[in-house]
Amino acid sequence: MAKQQKQKSIEETLWDSANKLRGSVEPAEYKHVVLGLIFLKFASDKFEEHRKALIAKGQEKYIEMPDFYNMANVFYLDEESRWSYIIKNAKQDDISLKIDTALHNIEKNNKALKGALPDNYFSRLGLDVSKLASLLDTINDIDTLHDKAQDIVGKVYEYFLSKFALAEGKGKGEFYTPKSIVNLIAEMIEPYKGIIYDPACGSGGMFVQSIKFIEAHHGNKKEISIYGQEYTNTTYKLAKMNLAIRGITGDLGEKAADTFADDQHKDLKADYIMANPPFNQKDWRAENELVDDPRWMGYDVPPKSNANYGWILNMVAKLSDNGVAGFILANGALSGGGEEYKIRRKLIENNLVEAIVVLPQDMFYTTNISVTIWILNKNKKAYIRKIGDEQRNYRSREKEILFMDLRQIGVPFEKKFIQFSENQIKDIANTYHNWQQENINYEDIPEYCYSASFEEVEKKDFSLVPSKYIEFINRDENIAFDEKMKGLQEEFVELLKAEAQSKNDLLKVFEELGYKITI
Repeated sequence: MAKQQKQKSIEETLWDSANKLRGSVEPAEYKHVVLGLIFLKFASDKFEEHRKALIAKGQEKYIEMPDFYNMANVFYLDEESRWSYIIKNAKQDDISLKIDTALHNIEKNNKALKGALPDNYFSRLGLDVSKLASLLDTINDIDTLHDKAQDIVGKVYEYFLSKFALAEGKGKGEFYTPKSIVNLIAEMIEPYKGIIYDPACGSGGMFVQSIKFIEAHHGNKKEISIYGQEYTNTTYKLAKMNLAIRGITGDLGEKAADTFADDQHKDLKADYIMANPPFNQKDWRAENELVDDPRWMGYDVPPKSNANYGWILNMVAKLSDNGVAGFILANGALSGGGEEYKIRRKLIENNLVEAIVVLPQDMFYTTNISVTIWILNKNKKAYIRKIGDEQRNYRSREKEILFMDLRQIGVPFEKKFIQFSENQIKDIANTYHNWQQENINYEDIPEYCYSASFEEVEKKDFSLVPSKYIEFINRDENIAFDEKMKGLQEEFVELLKAEAQSKNDLLKVFEELGYKITI
């Protein structure tokens, strides 16, 4: 019996189809082509489903009125914006123009999509018509509403963003933070209710995972407000689409803009901040243009070398009185000197640093350096908090910092990368939450975690490098000296015996040849 061939997933099929665009468009553009079309198909499927429901309820006279779609969180599509119209014209020479027109009209008819969709994008690319038609056929086979329990479009979106980041290599793909890192941050800071902010939101992955956390804990996503900012215009549009396909309302600012030079949320106070800002960003104009920025009040002027501490202080300035931030930075920020030292010391003295978690190498598609999750908390006092059905009794951690080293944790992913499994994320988050709480068992574990007092950190000159605090076992020192020497003795005996035998064999060969050697 022939071996049954494994059926390709929707995501793999789409990736193969996108690869057919090779030669017509640069690989870096795949994401905008495919995700724009995926959005169009999904919006159309939702529209057609709601249209049928209106007809079934005897409300046929309302089927061309946008308000009757928007009130149900469905985007209204005019006839030329519907997927059926696009497919009918898929092989026409002007199909790119028709797609652009469809996207333009959808954005015009739906306020929530303002600034979200590609503008004249397909016409400008000049795609090969036959290859574009083939991609449209593949997407046409996807029933985006087939499984209500599965976020099919969301899954495709996540898959493609990760694949694009992987394909684009170092220096690119920074719009995507690996999913297991985002999951870990969400499980640690637990964004359950209130305002969530991401100052470098990329494609919006932090927001999506926050909503998933709320749903997993039976919360209400309507009790969360989302604010973000993104510098790159194409990525800003990706983020808006990413939120839109999941029915998430978010304020990403009026436009794509630099968080430092053009803060879109000046007066915001957030309950949760999740971020993966650019690592070691240079040329961020702090020296001349941002010297008196109110975000640095109470601290020295941000460092001149790179923006790492500028990002930290931006987030500190945005935290509410009980706010918690979880973000990723390059390891260099843990121990830098100069202005960085002064700011880091003040952050520690002000009891803002709650946890420092060093991650394994090879987790990011765009860099193989080891990076760190920082957890900052404006309220490290004792208090009670409810998350779903669970009540947390937090103890005071004002003069403590938890250090965690996860470099030996993780599972292989995509051959040469590392990610955390669901169980590992749960275990890591539990360690952190146990440390936070009253009357819950927590203990320091060598090579994994250590709770350091303020005095210990002060003695280390306010360094936040976890290896300076976490105990590491020197396994060589655990071997008794006598036992080790006896082992070496046996090895040398064998080596000397072998050497003597070789010497005798050599002398014998020379003697047999008539050239006896006398020593």
